[in-house]
Amino acid sequence: MVFQSSSIGYTIMGKTADLTVVQKTTIDTLHKEGKTQKVIAKEAGCSQSSVSKHINREAKGRKRCGRKKCTSKRDNRTLERIVKQNPFKNVGEIHKEWTAAGVSASRTTTHRRMKDMGFCCRIPCVKPLLNHRQHQKRLAWAKEKQDWTAGEWSKVMFSDESKFCISFGNQGPRVWRKRREALHPRCLKSSVKFPQSVMVWGAMSSAGVGPLCFLRSRVNAATYQEVLEHFMLPAADQLFGDADFIFQQDLAPAHSAKATSTWLKDHGIPVLNWPANSPDLNPIENLWGIVKKKMQYTRPNNSEELKATIRATWAIITPEQCHRLIDSMPRRIAAVIQAKGGPTKY
Repeated sequence: MVFQSSSIGYTIMGKTADLTVVQKTTIDTLHKEGKTQKVIAKEAGCSQSSVSKHINREAKGRKRCGRKKCTSKRDNRTLERIVKQNPFKNVGEIHKEWTAAGVSASRTTTHRRMKDMGFCCRIPCVKPLLNHRQHQKRLAWAKEKQDWTAGEWSKVMFSDESKFCISFGNQGPRVWRKRREALHPRCLKSSVKFPQSVMVWGAMSSAGVGPLCFLRSRVNAATYQEVLEHFMLPAADQLFGDADFIFQQDLAPAHSAKATSTWLKDHGIPVLNWPANSPDLNPIENLWGIVKKKMQYTRPNNSEELKATIRATWAIITPEQCHRLIDSMPRRIAAVIQAKGGPTKY
């Protein structure tokens, strides 16, 4: 076997190597100058047959031929319609429905076409189901707060309850969607608030986190006032000292009860007005998510071990993490306005 080398490339006699971008450019340039194929081959460092094939291919204005696809554009449109109508179905179910429509394709081809269309299998975002009135109230609230700076939000103490399970289990069915479709109504899973389980209460500000409270029973107004007395007030002293602050809470029945409102008023604690069904506006929800993510590989055997794990994970939350979450409030407000009161990515 004879090798011909040059500064640009090489040719194996009897077999043409793939042309590089530099070789193709050299061939095109010399061909336009009217050089012979023999001269071009010598300058480009390839065989005359490679030069001839490249010139002919460029002259015909086409690329290399490949096997014809087994599905038509109409078939592909049918598949896209099926996926959009049933985004929670798996590939096998979608393939079965596609072939039932008269398309002859394998399961692998079905999966490949879905990927070509931009569909990816993802865990669906869980967002509260908002009605029209809640959309309007969220939008009005966001417009009212759109001029608040990150400095003003740093004076707010955010609070919330969250459920922690001994076993986190699987994350449910997945959904087929394209990029930027995470918040499309057909790709969302609706969540229900206040499951019948023991909750953990916590609070945060841009300065860090306050003490946790583990609730042993369903939270009513009386129980919640005990939480405020023994955990919220110490958290306020820890996070704000003698400085003024605004307390944030959602509209859970125990929070919005008349007795609770009276307790807060008697203790001189101003409360931030808050739109219903808006966990995406509360940065402590992201903090709960951080804690649960850090705990996802732990396997406590009982509730006491679970509490110990939560306490240990909560204790390593840094003020910097809290500060970044509070700094996101202006962006959250802008996102609600852009979504016209609808759910946001937060």
